[in-house]
Amino acid sequence: MIKDKEVASRVSKLMLEFGEKLNESVALSKERCSDAEFKAYRAVVGRLMGEMLLGVMNPLYQEHPDLKPKELL
Repeated sequence: MIKDKEVASRVSKLMLEFGEKLNESVALSKERCSDAEFKAYRAVVGRLMGEMLLGVMNPLYQEHPDLKPKELL
């Protein structure tokens, strides 16, 4: 994955920010959309977040365990 620690740290922070924004978008869809729209949207966001975790964050934290946030321990 990413060997450069500075780059890895920045990518980690960005992934966490993206995750927060995606969570906010799910909350917004729950407030403003029909139940069917909300469930469909939440499923898509769940897949995105799963890909971020499995494809980017887990390999990154395997390479740089000290960057892994407490929330993910």
